[in-house]
This record gives sequence, C-alpha cells and structure tokens, in this order.
Amino acid sequence: MTPTTTTTPTTPPPRKQIRLAAHFPGVNNTTVWADPRSGSQIDFASFEHLARTAERGLFDFFFLAEGLRVREHKGRIHDLDVVGRPESLTVLAALAAVTEHLGLAATVNTTFNEPYELARRLASLDHLSGGRAAWNVVTTSDAFTGENFRRGGYLDRADRYTRAAEFVAVARELWDSWPDGAAPRPVDHRGEHFTVRGGFTVPRSPQGHPVIIQAGDSSEGREFAAATADVIFTRHSGLEAGRAFYADVKRRLAAYGRQPDHLAVMPGVTVVLGDTAAEAQEHAAEIRRQQVSPQNALLAAEQIWGVDLSGYDPDGPLPDVDPDPGSELAQGRVRIADPKAIADKWRALSRAKGLSLRETVIETTGRQSFIGTPEDVAAQMDAFVQTDAADGFILVPHLTPGGLDPFVDRVVPLLQERGVFRTAYTGTTLRSHLGLPPQPVRAAGKGPTA
Repeated sequence: MTPTTTTTPTTPPPRKQIRLAAHFPGVNNTTVWADPRSGSQIDFASFEHLARTAERGLFDFFFLAEGLRVREHKGRIHDLDVVGRPESLTVLAALAAVTEHLGLAATVNTTFNEPYELARRLASLDHLSGGRAAWNVVTTSDAFTGENFRRGGYLDRADRYTRAAEFVAVARELWDSWPDGAAPRPVDHRGEHFTVRGGFTVPRSPQGHPVIIQAGDSSEGREFAAATADVIFTRHSGLEAGRAFYADVKRRLAAYGRQPDHLAVMPGVTVVLGDTAAEAQEHAAEIRRQQVSPQNALLAAEQIWGVDLSGYDPDGPLPDVDPDPGSELAQGRVRIADPKAIADKWRALSRAKGLSLRETVIETTGRQSFIGTPEDVAAQMDAFVQTDAADGFILVPHLTPGGLDPFVDRVVPLLQERGVFRTAYTGTTLRSHLGLPPQPVRAAGKGPTA
C-alpha cells in the first residue's frame, strides 16, 4: 500500500506596510508658484494646512527642508528659490500644538551648528510633541554658505561626513546622559571636531532619541545612513534604480550590527492623478511645462554648461559648446561632478527624440514619479514596496499648501483596502509609527555612530 502524504498549506508572508511622509514644497523645481492655487510659503496657515492633511491621511511624518543662504545665479537670487522661509524647528514647535500624531521632521545642518545647542532644541521638540520629533541630518561643503557664519569657512567634502558622524554621536551622548528616573550624568566628549564637557539640561524625551533622517545618494551618504540613520531620503524613484539602491543600503547595515528593518528607505516622489490614464498624463505634461518655463529651462542648462546662455532660444537646439567645469555662475548649489557627461547625455537624448532645449530639460528633470488614476497609483506604490524598491515614500506636491489633498482623499483609501496602509494610528511616537526599535540608554562615552 502506497503511503499517503499530506501537505500543510503555506501561509503567504504578510504584506509590507507602506510608510508615507509629506514634504512641504519650497526650494526646488517641483513647486509651481504661478498656479493661482499656490499660497504663501511663510504664512503659518500654509504649514498647518499641509500638516493637518498629512495627519488626516495617517502619514508618518511632515518634513521641512531648509537652506542657510538664498542661492544665487549670475549674481542674482536663483529663480527657483523661495525668498524667505521661517526656521524649521520653530515652525514644527508651532505645528506640535495643532497636530496629535504626525511626526515632525526638521532639516538642520551639522556644518554650521553645534551639538549641545541642537540636541537641546530637538529634545525639547520631542517633549513638546509627545515623542514626534525627527532630525534630517545634512551637511554643507561650500564657502558661499559659510560666508553667513563667523568663521566664514567651509569643510572639505571628505570631512563633512566625519564632522556629521561626530555631531550625531555627541547629540546621542547628551540625550543618553539623563536616563529615565535617574540623575543626569556629566558628558565629557573630546573629539576631532567637538569638545563638550558639562551637564545636559533636558530630561530624557519620549523617544529617547529623535528619529534620524539622512538625505544622501553618494557612497559617503549611504554609509553614513547605514551607520546612523533611521530613515534615508533618496531621489531613486525609478523601480530598477530603487531596487539597486535599496539592496545596497540594506546590505551596509550588518557592518554596524543593525537589522534591515532598522532603516526605512523613502524616496521623494510626486503624484499626478486623473480620472483616466490619458487625463493624468495630460495633466502631468502641463505641470512639467509649468515647472520648466522658458526662463527656467535656460537656468537649468546654465547649471550644466556653466556659461551665460541667455542668448539661446529655449525652443531651439542645445548649446554646441562644451561646459565650463570651473564655472562660478551658480552659488549655493551642489557642484555637478561631470558636467560634460551630462551635456553629452542631453545632446544624445535631444537628437534621438528631436527635442528642443526646453523639451530636453523637461524630459530630464520631470519629477512626476507616479502618474495615473488613483487605482493605478495605489498599485504602482504597492508594487515598489512589495518588491523592495522602497519602504515608503516622501510625497513632494507641486502646490502649496493644497497639493497633498487629492492623494489623501483618493489614494490613501485604496492603499488601506489593499491592506498595506494603516487605518488608524496605533502608537504615540514617530518611532512607533515607523516600526523602529526603541533607543536604549547607552553608557557614558558610548554615543554611537550606529
């Protein structure tokens, strides 16, 4: 008699949950300021509207970018810059009073701040918000920004991440110096960039450490994120590029004794919705044309070529001269590593598709990541997360402050129906929203870079 075998049905693995955050539009080529629906980038009502919308959509956090100097182009204010923006932590402290669950993330520079002062401000925000504070750690390597500060200098590119790593380590030593239910202990840090001796003034905050965000795509930035960050904000929004970036960053975590779920990969994305796919594509094309006006097309090309192109027709061909690699035409922007390679790529694209200068800029700088009906966009986002191209997304709307409303109203319910997004907040802190492990108190002198 042939023995019978039984098979136990396998339970499919649980679907990954999507993380969502909202970026307040501002200093970028995404925002369409000419649209009559665009509002103020300074009025608190604008910040409040976007934050309340994000919380209504059960987002993880609200994210503010920041710059320490208004950028210039040919000696004038850069056309795509916001002229004036309130300081981020001040805005978030105000938003803490009008939100209940939403995380509050501020971009603060490690090159032109000091660990003790910033650690106090972040711990204070964490207390005031009930454990919802986050810090987007950024660096600066240009002397143009440094002119706004007493020392007037700048760090070599190779040094900016070493200072940032020590900065975060000192901040963590300070946060850990006042354990729950115990007296504060003095901090005595002596490092390459900082000497800090004394006692911290803020008791341990609800999260222990605010959530650390890192925005960096370079190899140094990826390594810094693997060692230090809880969230990495990236530009890799294409599926294949996203998978490669995701695998690379997650692979680096083991060297620092960290697990893959200790770092959330959240690319910055835009969304354009329509009742039909064709309508969404038409809407996206119109937004791109608004984002890249004829003047902005020339400005974008001048960033590559490094020479004055005001005599060129934006609806004509690309410049036939090679870029100037040593140009100082633009101030306060990240220098492009290989402008000639980018110019050659633009020329090849222009020839292949018969594109004008402006059309080439639109093609190469368009930021609409997800375009389609609400059902299409929900499916695309879900596919990205389930196939390990991302853990979630930071949405960058093109309108201030109402650009997030259509997504919250039309896409979030579909993600919930798919079982990949929360239907209610279940925790009280940003760490709990993101599923991050709690921060244990470490021994004195053990402020980690991991």
